[in-house]
Amino acid sequence: MKNFFKIYKYKILIGLIVLGLIVAIPFSFQNSEAIENYSTYKLNLVFNEEEMSLSGKEEVTYVNNSQNAFSSLYFHLYPNAFREGANVKVVSSNNFDEAFPNGASYGNIEIENVYNEFGNLQFQITGDDLNILKVDLLEDLYPDETVEIKIDFTVVLPNANHRFGYGESTINLGNFYPIACVYEDGKGFFTKPYHSNGDPFYSDVANYIVNLTCSNDLIVASSGEVCDKIEEGQSSVYSMKGDKIRDFCIVLSNNFEKVSTEIDGIKINYYGYKNDSDLQENLDFSKDCLQTYNSLFGKYPYKELNIVKSNFVHGGMEWPNLVMISDNISNSEDFKYVIAHEIAHQWWYGVVGNNQYDHAWIDEGLTEYSTYLFYQNNPEYGLNYEEMIKNASENYKFFVKIYNQVNGEVDTSMDRALNEFKTEPEYVQLTYTKGVLLFDSLRQNMGDRKFFKALKNFYENYKFQNVSPEILIASFSASAGNNLENFIYSWINGEVVIM
Repeated sequence: MKNFFKIYKYKILIGLIVLGLIVAIPFSFQNSEAIENYSTYKLNLVFNEEEMSLSGKEEVTYVNNSQNAFSSLYFHLYPNAFREGANVKVVSSNNFDEAFPNGASYGNIEIENVYNEFGNLQFQITGDDLNILKVDLLEDLYPDETVEIKIDFTVVLPNANHRFGYGESTINLGNFYPIACVYEDGKGFFTKPYHSNGDPFYSDVANYIVNLTCSNDLIVASSGEVCDKIEEGQSSVYSMKGDKIRDFCIVLSNNFEKVSTEIDGIKINYYGYKNDSDLQENLDFSKDCLQTYNSLFGKYPYKELNIVKSNFVHGGMEWPNLVMISDNISNSEDFKYVIAHEIAHQWWYGVVGNNQYDHAWIDEGLTEYSTYLFYQNNPEYGLNYEEMIKNASENYKFFVKIYNQVNGEVDTSMDRALNEFKTEPEYVQLTYTKGVLLFDSLRQNMGDRKFFKALKNFYENYKFQNVSPEILIASFSASAGNNLENFIYSWINGEVVIM
């Protein structure tokens, strides 16, 4: 498959394997209640196009939804992964030239002040790779209490075709601001650094109010929805809002051309480039994706969805209300495939979240399988589900064979942290490809009626929450009426042998 190992968020052909049925074990399951008390981020941003920098003032009203008291809070500083001297690499060596076409370039985030209404707060830049802002609170924050923290910061963007950076056509502001680390009961705050494999991000749902000042010539695509735009001389001030979203992304360009449509009360915007001939075609395809996933999983809960063509080293990337599609994909069929995959992420990662660093197979495997379901339900786009499954199985078996020949062994376990995959091909095969085979096998085990009921129940019961492998297993088991624990763990622990 063209570019199969080069672009992991890309068209991945995957195949069929059906395991024997396991013995059914009676299983009871009760869903936990969703948390409705969300933190709030208020961001006031000024973008300097000449310096490719962003000045920000952030106000976070943080809600302690845990059962523990906190004396400090922690925030991810993802832009510091792009700084000169960072320990981690933002792309693999194979992708470096494509990500940095003009040579090495660096960016970073500088925290200038942290305070609240009572005065300055002590803070330090810490973490394994200067990737964490630790803020000491003036007094302990107990369960269900809130605290306000204000952060003044400046971001410098690298010249990079990446989530965070600028290229010839777009300025990508992905993962650019301090965002609170997720607290996991029994484990503490999740503070692992950036990694070139996968999507090294993990966050809670929150509410966002964002104001951005930029030059008039720039068109803005963003998470949430644009509520207002006011021109002030040579600048424009965009007011944006996002309720119950997991993150906030902004893409800027003076080369955008937007077309829009609506389906099921949801506005869909496709941002292509000026003089593109496929604007309406890609918009119509996106509309079909949204309508299909609404039917299969449950309705998309937001008012807008933005599909944004951009300078991006990988095939695509997802944020709430916004998906980024790489402009280096020249084949129309491949371009559409990435759109279908990234829109599926709105359900799996966006609404139902998970720890993408430690359990990437959950959102990536389920999203890739959802992409297969899109093509199965829309045969007019020319991809056959059975052939896709067959090809996936062959791809996976070829990977295992080659790794065995080269290394003498191969680790086929799926439930690993991003830094535990030795190469990008290994990560791709064990999260995307084997993830598809897992969910296809689960479908064969459960039967269509129970399987698609399980997808809808999983989505409905865990909207706006983060799930673990244990929660996914319990949820699918409840819908199946059988205990699927041994079955699913045999896949993710590497016990299943695909022949």
